[in-house]
Amino acid sequence: MYAIVETGGKQYKVEAGDLVFFEKLNAEAGTEVTFDKIVAVGGEEGFRAGTPYLDGASVSAKVIKNGKDKKITVFTYRAKKGSKRKMGHRQPYTKVEITAVNA
Repeated sequence: MYAIVETGGKQYKVEAGDLVFFEKLNAEAGTEVTFDKIVAVGGEEGFRAGTPYLDGASVSAKVIKNGKDKKITVFTYRAKKGSKRKMGHRQPYTKVEITAVNA
C-alpha cells in the first residue's frame, strides 16, 4: 500500500519501510511523526483520492536525522554593468523512515 503525502509544499509517494528526505520538520531525531495531509492512497483494494485530503488516513514515520544538503553555488551578474554576486546555499532536510500507512 502506498500513500501520497503533502508536506513542505511538496507531494511525496511513500510506502512502509521507505527512507525519505523531506523539507525540514520541527522534530528531533528519534521521535515519531504523523502526517495527516494524505492526498491519495492506493493498493490492492484500489485507489482513493481526497478532495483535497482523505479523512481518517495518516502516515506514521520515525525521524532519523536532521541535516543539510550539499552546497550549491548561486552566481548572478549583469552583463556590461560590472555587477556580480556569488552566494552559496545549503537546503535543510529531515530524513524520515516510514513505519506505517494507515488508510
